[in-house]
Amino acid sequence: METQTLEQSFLTYFNAKPEIIVRAPGRVNLIGEHTDYNDGFVLPMAIDHAVWMALSPRADLQVRIRSLDLEVDSAFDLNSLAKGEGWLEYIKGVAFQLQKAGYELRGFDAVMTGDVPRGAGLSSSAAVELATARAFAAVSGFAWDAAQMAIISQKAENEWVGVNCGIMDQMASAASKAGYALFLDCRTLEVQHAPLPENISVVILDTSTRRGLVDSAYNERRSQCEEAARWFGVKALRDVSVDDLKKGESGLSEVVMKRARHIVTENARVLEAVQVMKAGNVKRLGELFNASHASLRDDFEVTNEALNQIVECAQEQSSCFGARMTGAGFGGCAVALVQEENAQEFANAVSAAYKQRSGLDASVYVCKASEGASIVKG
Repeated sequence: METQTLEQSFLTYFNAKPEIIVRAPGRVNLIGEHTDYNDGFVLPMAIDHAVWMALSPRADLQVRIRSLDLEVDSAFDLNSLAKGEGWLEYIKGVAFQLQKAGYELRGFDAVMTGDVPRGAGLSSSAAVELATARAFAAVSGFAWDAAQMAIISQKAENEWVGVNCGIMDQMASAASKAGYALFLDCRTLEVQHAPLPENISVVILDTSTRRGLVDSAYNERRSQCEEAARWFGVKALRDVSVDDLKKGESGLSEVVMKRARHIVTENARVLEAVQVMKAGNVKRLGELFNASHASLRDDFEVTNEALNQIVECAQEQSSCFGARMTGAGFGGCAVALVQEENAQEFANAVSAAYKQRSGLDASVYVCKASEGASIVKG
């Protein structure tokens, strides 16, 4: 994003130069799918697609925002927050939760834009929330605490917007480091930074299919996982080892056993992925991606035809180390690990093969691991 363009837009709307520019990235989950609500492990990475805000503090409690992408102006007062509809709710929700947590906020004028693809499962909403939190911290003068701001943003989405998300998206947007994936323990919220192997591109493959019926399937998977945890006598499936799994074969229904097997083996794959990244073993990392996809397809049953097709198209390319669906499933995106110098050629080849097989056009994003929510100017 050209900061000049953003500054120019601010000047046009507010007749002054902005004092501060903040940004917060979207994310892609490299591995660790559906493990978050089982107290497990995930390995997301912030991508170089973000939400940007240029802003200046106000002397009162008004927040005025111009969305450059939607070409709409909105405003609200921090003293009288009321729920409404649309994109502004993510911003109001963060303001509400910050105040509830005891932060004293100041108003601001802002223009906002973003290039995180919406609806693709790359967390454009978390990027908006964390850019908002970063903006309020900057104008109100409180210290930035990435984990705390992630928790507040998650509460905004759960309680104000009414979307039941885990903590992963917000933590990835808040706490990531450029060049690293973020290893997150969803129980303790402890993080480690795992280095991405050198000369590797992360390529996001959007199937152009969108998740239908995901809520009912999601709730069903969730309750199946809880049933399995109760049977094993543990708080959550993260407490079950791969060796323990065998015991479940006698007492669990076949479908609940399959769900448990995905979660338990997926947690093991995340832990191994962190080790192989530290060792720079990209070949093994790719194998873990492939195994994760097979488990999501066969045991957790959350892929769709388009996801399976695009993953197969990716896996067939010689420059690809591994590929898997990413996100909730039933549509959305896959993610592939690719030799950096072949990334563009890979993107073209997969797009062509996928179009031939599915009749659909894929959107392909070659990504770098970027910095979490940060102040760009001011």
